[in-house]
Amino acid sequence: MKASPTTGLTYDEHDEDSRRAQRRADYWLIVGTALMGTFVLGLIGLPIFLRGLYLQRRAQQEGLSVRPIMVTLIGYLVILDAFLNSIGWVMDVLANHTLIDRVFFTAWGNLVDNGYFWHYNELWIGGSSAPGEKGWEIACIFVVFPMRIAAAIAFLQMKRWGHQWLTVTCWFGVVIWVGYIVNMTMYGDIRFQGTVLPVIGWWLYDIFYITPFLAIPYLHTVNREIFSD
Repeated sequence: MKASPTTGLTYDEHDEDSRRAQRRADYWLIVGTALMGTFVLGLIGLPIFLRGLYLQRRAQQEGLSVRPIMVTLIGYLVILDAFLNSIGWVMDVLANHTLIDRVFFTAWGNLVDNGYFWHYNELWIGGSSAPGEKGWEIACIFVVFPMRIAAAIAFLQMKRWGHQWLTVTCWFGVVIWVGYIVNMTMYGDIRFQGTVLPVIGWWLYDIFYITPFLAIPYLHTVNREIFSD
């Protein structure tokens, strides 16, 4: 292969160096995202994630053909959004009688959202007894969030179907957000009664789950030709 006049590398060497740099950055990004997705280790995961972004940015400045930074940010933040939403709801559905769940969720319910304190573990399925809560949990855990994670992984791999399905699932996220807010509002007398931080506390926590809103404009305006079949 002919050497590049700007880097002195052949095409194959440039391609191999680019792949190696992207993999190195992704190791840090994956570990950082995984740690942030646990809630508890979020502060440890953030600097690791930022280290991955720095490595990718440096590779880009060196002229290597790595993934666009915006694609990296959106892809990993969508995965993080799905994991953060899933971990709490999975515990509420499947681990609602464990000691850690009963302590953590009832304390959280008393602080911000009484839906996780009011008659907790009194339904046949256990966990939150707030009207409508289980419907959102089942639909999102077993349908929407797995779809979002799969789409985001393909999006990070620069696959065209990943871009298409990430667009679809981000619109699902808008539907979930609007529907859940209405659910919270309709039963506000239950969910915010006697809580330490009613309404404002809930918004301070859940405002971070607006990743779909931030991603949609980019997904609809990005040049689709950068994604491959």
